[in-house]
Amino acid sequence: MADVSVPRIYSCYNCRNHVARHDDIISKNFQSSHGRAFLFSHAMNIEEGKKENRQLMTGLHVVADIYCKDCRKVLGWKYEKAYEEAQKYKEGKFVLEKFKITKENF
Repeated sequence: MADVSVPRIYSCYNCRNHVARHDDIISKNFQSSHGRAFLFSHAMNIEEGKKENRQLMTGLHVVADIYCKDCRKVLGWKYEKAYEEAQKYKEGKFVLEKFKITKENF
């Protein structure tokens, strides 16, 4: 019998819409103004808000808030541009705040 593995998924805390895969976590050492956050290489079932300059703990960035596609709750943000060379690795990546996501299939 084949071993079937079910992917570990993070879901929206409000409606349980799947928004990210555990395998896409780049870092669990991020902070938001509300606490811990995770950096993901990809996110799904989200919509992006307006791009804006935002002063974050690591400097000035262009970011867009990301929303659950189903319930429209803000879950975090996407890094669109980093002005400092050391922060460029974040461009195109997604930050999901830990208290706004739940684990599925863990």
